Amino acid sequence: MIAGVRVVVSGRVQGVGYRYFVRDVALRLGVAGWVRNNPDGTVSVVAEGERDTLEKFLGEIRARNDPFIRVTDMSVEWTDATHQVRGFEIRR
Repeated sequence: MIAGVRVVVSGRVQGVGYRYFVRDVALRLGVAGWVRNNPDGTVSVVAEGERDTLEKFLGEIRARNDPFIRVTDMSVEWTDATHQVRGFEIRR
């Protein structure tokens, strides 16, 4: 079953390639959606895919082993899929 998720990521996630990291994880897992920097220093992620794939995606975008990225918090809201996103893009 296709699900959706909205995430706000806090920590050292701007200026360290985090959006590109998230895009690469999404493309590898077949997750659709987008990622963008927010003015307050957080990063927003909207994604759709199979629930178990999204669970894996959420685990991977914590970037636990990255030497530059430091995720300190992730606010996760599960939603119904809109089926309006294709691919995965970095928004500005």
